[in-house]
Amino acid sequence: PKERYAVPQDNVIKLIQPGFFDDQLTGILRNGARALLAKAVEAEVADFLDKHADLKTGDGQQRVVRHGHLPEREVMTGIGPVAVRQPRVRDREAAAADPGRIRFSPSILPPYMRRSKSIETLLPILYLKGIALAALLGNDAAGLSASAIGRLKDGWFDEQAAWQKRDLSAKRYVYIWADGIHLEARLEDEKQCILVLIGATPEGRKELVGFTDGARESAHDWRDLLLDLKRRGLDVPPRLVIADGALGFWKAAGEVWPKTREQ
Repeated sequence: PKERYAVPQDNVIKLIQPGFFDDQLTGILRNGARALLAKAVEAEVADFLDKHADLKTGDGQQRVVRHGHLPEREVMTGIGPVAVRQPRVRDREAAAADPGRIRFSPSILPPYMRRSKSIETLLPILYLKGIALAALLGNDAAGLSASAIGRLKDGWFDEQAAWQKRDLSAKRYVYIWADGIHLEARLEDEKQCILVLIGATPEGRKELVGFTDGARESAHDWRDLLLDLKRRGLDVPPRLVIADGALGFWKAAGEVWPKTREQ
């Protein structure tokens, strides 16, 4: 009989699928995109319900109400798949086949949308700075009305402010990676850059330590970010910092963490 050989599993390499990236920073961005997209679709529903808040049923109840969520689905973006759940809306006064039934037609997340055109470049800057209404209220974002944008921006600013002021006195990082991410979305005169610091704890856990937005990777911008971490209690410098050839970061790191090794 023909001999057969078992293939050991330890030499099987899993191929990365097109459009999927598996690294720590992308994972952080993907989680942020999921949370931000969830807030956006919820804000769109809230705006829709506000417009019909005066409508009542025959017995005086609210006519148009929330009705749970559709099953979760994934939308493919430039940072990989982002899981989302679309809220549902119910018209209590009309049957499903009634032509006069009030229907919610989402614009941010259409029913058959499976791939995003540009959300991968817009989400990080939306989170950091909000965005001009005129840049959003177009054919591709009809659901983002002025009131919906207002709700989202209030939530973004509050969340960002709380995170940027959190106490770091109990934090210790053995290694810190630094990078400047240049966004493709040109929403201002100069191309936006996000300065990002990711740290590794003594237990080996990676965490987002700090970030700020700027127009360039200057020593001034990096210095402000590093000094802000110290002001909030990060007194123990990392043993090693890792970055690319950005001279601005190395100059700032040498001033703020003079005894830290560089790679």
